[in-house]
Amino acid sequence: MGIFKRMADILRANINDLLSRAEDPEKMLNQMLIEMREQLADAKRQVAVAIADERKLRRQLDMQNEESAKWEQRAMAALQAGKEDLAKQALGQRNTAQELAKQYQEQWEKQAEAVEALKNALKALNLKIEDAKRRKDLLIARQKRAQAQKQIQETLQGIGDHSAFETFERMEQRVMQQEAEAEAAVDINKELAGTNLEEQFAQLDTTDLDGDLAELRSRMGMGDSQVRSVEVDLSAGDAK
Repeated sequence: MGIFKRMADILRANINDLLSRAEDPEKMLNQMLIEMREQLADAKRQVAVAIADERKLRRQLDMQNEESAKWEQRAMAALQAGKEDLAKQALGQRNTAQELAKQYQEQWEKQAEAVEALKNALKALNLKIEDAKRRKDLLIARQKRAQAQKQIQETLQGIGDHSAFETFERMEQRVMQQEAEAEAAVDINKELAGTNLEEQFAQLDTTDLDGDLAELRSRMGMGDSQVRSVEVDLSAGDAK
C-alpha cells in the first residue's frame, strides 16, 4: 500500500503546484486529470509486479509440495526394498521440502492478501479518477456560466452608466435638429412652389379678361378694323 501513499503525495504536490500558478480553471483541471491518469498507469504497473511476485511464490510453493511428495514416495520405496538408511535420507529431503513449502505458503498468503488489497485500491483510484472527470466537466460548465453572467453584468453596468444615457440624449437632440431642418426646407420649397402658382393663376386671370373683352366687342358690334382705329387714335393721343 506504500506505493499508493507515494502516489497520493506526488499527486498532492502536483495539484498544489498547479493551483499556485493556474490562471485558466479548465486548463488546470485537464492537467490534473492528465497527472492522475499517469499516476494510475504507474499504479497499474506496480500492481502487475505484485501479481507477478504472488504467482511466482505460488509456483515455488507448488514445486516444493511436489518435491516433498516425490521424496516421500522414494522413502516408501526404500522401506519396501528393506533399505532403511536410504529411506531416512529420502525422508530428510522430504522434510526440507516441506519446510520450504511452509515458508513459501506463508509468503504466498501474505503476497496474495497484499495483491488483493492493491487491486481494490487500484479500483478505488480508478473510480475516483472517473468521478474527478465528471466533476471536472461540471466545474468547467459552472465556470463558463459564471463567466457569462459576469460579462452580462458588466455589460448591463456599462449600459447603466450616466455617460451612456447622456450620449443617447445628445444623439436624440441631434436627430431632432436634423428633423427640424428638413421640415424647414420642405416649408421653404412649398412657399416657393406657391409663388409660382400665384403667377400662373395671374396669367390665367389675364387670359380670362381678354376673352371677356373680345366678347364685349362682339356685343358692341365693334369689328377688328374699328378696334385698330381706336388703338391708333389712342396711340396718337398718347404721342401728343
